[in-house]
Amino acid sequence: MTPERTLFDGEADMIIARTADGDVGILPGHAPLVTVLRPGVFHIKFPESEKRLAVHNGYLNVSHNVVTVLSETAEREDEIDVERARQARRRAEERLRRIQLEKIDAARAQVALERAISRLQAAGVE
Repeated sequence: MTPERTLFDGEADMIIARTADGDVGILPGHAPLVTVLRPGVFHIKFPESEKRLAVHNGYLNVSHNVVTVLSETAEREDEIDVERARQARRRAEERLRRIQLEKIDAARAQVALERAISRLQAAGVE
């Protein structure tokens, strides 16, 4: 869920999320866990299908077979404006290239790049 809405509430066979320590897969019976999320694709897997979300930072908690995600922002794959995400990726990549020539906030440019890439991946185009 985000401050604005809940994007998914239901049962799944597996969850895969990008955390500060790398990708983590969560199956039923997973040990309790609290971790920080990084921008990336959040996979919700079912027997015959998968939902993908672009998740941008937040926290993931696993407790008593329930996975709770609190994220600053998140988008379902069908909500992503692919062209807008591509333009954002190009702008972020250009800012990172100029970093040595200008005093640009590298961390901000890196986060913008990660968000754009996760949107494109969640939309299934990259």
